[in-house]
Formats: sequence, structure tokens, C-alpha cells
Amino acid sequence: MTIRESQEKWESIYLSSYAALSMHSGGRLRQEAHCDIRPVFQRDRDRILHSKSFRRLKDKTQVFLTPEGDHYRTRLTHTLEVSQNARTIAKALQLNEELTEAIALGHDLGHTPFGHAGERALNRICPLGFRHNEQSVRTVDVLEKDGQGLNLTLEVRDGILNHQTSGTPSTLEGKIVRFSDKIAYMHHDMDDAIRGGILTERDVPREIREVAGETTGARLDRFIHDLVTNSYGKNEIAMSQPVAEAMMNLRAFMFERVYNNREAKSEEKKAEMLIETLYAYYMAHADLLPREHQRMMYDGESKERVVCDYIAAMTDRFAIAKYEEIYIPKAWHG
Repeated sequence: MTIRESQEKWESIYLSSYAALSMHSGGRLRQEAHCDIRPVFQRDRDRILHSKSFRRLKDKTQVFLTPEGDHYRTRLTHTLEVSQNARTIAKALQLNEELTEAIALGHDLGHTPFGHAGERALNRICPLGFRHNEQSVRTVDVLEKDGQGLNLTLEVRDGILNHQTSGTPSTLEGKIVRFSDKIAYMHHDMDDAIRGGILTERDVPREIREVAGETTGARLDRFIHDLVTNSYGKNEIAMSQPVAEAMMNLRAFMFERVYNNREAKSEEKKAEMLIETLYAYYMAHADLLPREHQRMMYDGESKERVVCDYIAAMTDRFAIAKYEEIYIPKAWHG
């Protein structure tokens, strides 16, 4: 028996009957030989962690565009917090922690520069539309490893695709990530908003604080504990009604006071204009795209999709640098 097989046997004995077992995975887009050490979901987690798209998350906006200060979240730190929350929940529920972590680490790989401002811009200007969850799947299927993709399992790809509110993941592990994403961003975005002077703890409505807690840390603890307690031993991931309602109200409060805050979002129109300008430029000058993107067009991909691929993969800094390179006059040095 290989090390992988012994780990798969351990899963079948000790994990919940509702867990997604590695040995029962639906497989990959392309069949490949098993690793003799790692089960399939652990391999997926490792592939995501070592990918270029994962490393680029460190220079992509979470909420506040290029904030001055070392402690504001980026898309990478958001991803790590989602992963930690999800692993805590999965472990407590005796579900597959490695599948949960792989989905969590991969869920935002297709996110644009400048956060949701960049996503809105591409969705508005590209006739094919643009959604970051779909782009995350496209990233792991097509764009990584010079067009080979990461060849992830169906369960991880499903969880990445369906991590948004409107999604319905096919595994409990995917449903954990769907909750963990919301719990993480409401926690850390409020923490960042307090750090930035946009909110104070006392601004949170009293009816939310009475149910969910008086501080961001207390609410994080409350949401996770409630999710575990209410889901234990069940074939579903859900919060109790009072806490679910408090989280929904907190989310609405965050949209009103932070996500749609004029001060916090004052630069987003500029970011959207920058993205739309780059899109129009590369649509008119597709010959200036990197060679691998031109190759995709030769292989039948539409120019619109390939231009979206190129821009969505950019970090904030790279997008700004490209815009300056194209449109900002340079000093004459003689």
C-alpha cells in the first residue's frame, strides 16, 4: 500500500460520512497517474500554491486601492484568511480539509487588478462579459503553465466556480468556502475600514452587535462557532437563523458604509477608466499582446476573451505601469 492509499484509507475511516473523499473524486479534465504520496486534493492545493496567479494576488487590491500602510489587506491576505477560516470549519466538522483548502486558495485566482472596480470595468466593456469566479476557473484550466492549465479535480473547480453568494457548490467543502469568503471579507474589510478612519466599532447597529458581538474579532468567532454548531452531523452547511440574519444585516451595513463609501472609493472611477482604456488599446493592438496570448487567438480563442485574460492577470502596479508606458509622455533625455 502506498502512502497515498493509506491516507485515503484514513479519510474513509475518520472523516464524516458527508465528506468528499479523495478516493471518490470525479477526476480531472485530463487523466494522469496518481502521486504515490499525496491524495488528489492535496496535489491540487500544492499546484495552486505554486502557481504564478497565486503569487500575483499579493499585489492586487482587496478593497482599498494602493493603501498607504503595511497592514491593509490585499487579495492574497484575503485568500489566506478565507483558507484559515474554511480549514477551521472543515476540521471541526470532520470534512475534507485538503479539498476545502484547495478551493479557498484558488477561489480568487482570476480576480482583476483594482478589485471589483476592475471586474465591473471588464464586464461592462467586454461583449462576452466578465465574472471573476469564471475567470478563476479559466485560469486554472487554460491560462496557467503556458496554456497547459493545472488540471485540477472536478470538486476543486466546482468549488472555485460556485464560491459566490449565487453559487451552489456540489460539496460541503465548497459550501464552507462560500461561507468563509463572506465571513473573512466582512471581518477584515471592517477592520481595515476602522484602521482607515471610515468606521468605528460603535457605528455597527446595536441589533447586529447584540447577536454577533461587539468587536470584529468577536463577530468572526461568533460566525464560525455558529456555523460549526449548526452544521455538525448534517449534510448541509448553514448558520442558525438569528446569526444568519445578523450576518446578512452586517453585509448590508458594509455595503452602505464601506463598499459604496465615496471617500473610500474615490479612486475607483479612475481605476475603471484605466482598465477600460487598456482593454480598448489591446483590442486595437492585439499584435502587442504577449506571444502566448497571440498563440491563443491563433488557436481559435476570441480576441475579446484573450484581451480580458491579459488584463485580468495584471497586478495593480503592472496595470498602472502599462498605462503610463502607453499614454504618459516620457521626459526627453537627449
